[in-house]
Amino acid sequence: MLSNNEIIETIRMIEEEHLDVRTITMGISLLDCMDTDINKSCEKIYNKIYNHAKDLVKTGNYISKKYGIPIINKRVSVTPISMLVGVSGGDPVLYAKTLDKVATDIGVDFIGGYSSLVQKGFAPGDLELINSIPEALATTKRVCSSVNIGSTRAGINLDAVKIMGEKIVEAATLTKDNNCIGASKLVVFCNSVDDNPFMAGAYHGVGEADVVINIGVSGPGVVRAAVSKASKEASISEIADIIKKTAFKVTRMGQLVGMEASKILGVPFGIVDLSLAPTPAIGDSVAHILEEMGLEQVGGCGTTACLAILNDAVKKGGVMASSRVGGLSGAFIPVSEDKGMIDAVENGSLSIEKLEAMTAVCSVGLDMIVLPSDTTSEVISGLILDEACIGMINSKTTAVRVIPAIGKKEDEMLNFGGLLGYAPISKISKLKPNILVNRGGQIPAPLNSLKN
Repeated sequence: MLSNNEIIETIRMIEEEHLDVRTITMGISLLDCMDTDINKSCEKIYNKIYNHAKDLVKTGNYISKKYGIPIINKRVSVTPISMLVGVSGGDPVLYAKTLDKVATDIGVDFIGGYSSLVQKGFAPGDLELINSIPEALATTKRVCSSVNIGSTRAGINLDAVKIMGEKIVEAATLTKDNNCIGASKLVVFCNSVDDNPFMAGAYHGVGEADVVINIGVSGPGVVRAAVSKASKEASISEIADIIKKTAFKVTRMGQLVGMEASKILGVPFGIVDLSLAPTPAIGDSVAHILEEMGLEQVGGCGTTACLAILNDAVKKGGVMASSRVGGLSGAFIPVSEDKGMIDAVENGSLSIEKLEAMTAVCSVGLDMIVLPSDTTSEVISGLILDEACIGMINSKTTAVRVIPAIGKKEDEMLNFGGLLGYAPISKISKLKPNILVNRGGQIPAPLNSLKN
């Protein structure tokens, strides 16, 4: 039972500290929707998603009203579409348009799974889907796409890395009149996970149940508020303990929402992803947590250490509050979605190089970073390769979601609106990794992959 003090504390966290459930995501398997006729496959996909998810938004709104907990996004993730393309052939964009239509009809914010897993090579349907991604993202509003190009067990597919650098530029170019938003819905992974509820990287893994509910919590504002109340003389172990206790409270809320949604919808409860996912709102920033821990501004010396402590404490606190923790779970550092990160990039204290170092100790990777208009696809591929190697060697998920600001000047900003936020253009090295990127082949898996 919750005490009166705990109830009052939760209300305060919601009203003053931006406590919320970032997303409730329904994962749906499309393996039984495969058909050699692409039109029949699309029809099966629409019907299955609609039948299972038609009440998802209504349920989310009901739970939100019942408990007073904001649930920001309702989403759907599906089986990687490249698998269906491998069976049906045809134009993969038809699948994207079907996903967009059903997402619109059921009212969800995003639908993920226009994806391909090519860490060890290209199966039938993979290249067709990857080549279609720019058009698919330009002609839909709610579809998100991801490609996994490497893993600790398989190594890295350098051919795929090269192609994805090109596709990111194409996606931005096709949507240049809309702040290059196509590239903001495309993420390139190493060690992607099957149960991730967060976009743009969500897809429903083949080892998952037919239908499942996953929850993504948030709450950087709550953690920042808790840390800010600590004395400046408090030891770092005391700060870590405060973060752990706060993460426990936030995750417990996510567990409650997940169990309730599971019961109402008659769908198994999957995982709580206890990642601290920021928003552009003032006070809801991971960067500001790091500054409360003792930094003058994020990007300075000590930033990576603070992020490592934060990430570890969040996981330790959250894992006790949920029956099943999964997804990515830790602290996200998307530039455009975090007011503190935006400010740090604007005044020059936070560089891509520093962000790359930070990704070695936190969730995901180089996220929602706006690049100069003239950034070549080879430079982006080099960036993907660097980030993927951090993930591969350290047995963790890393990713790249960058947006070339096609047609924009260096002092301009891209404004995506909503959760995607806005960001200034970051500086990036123009030195060319062309020879490396064009070598192709498979980067071998590291020695620590040999566990059998």
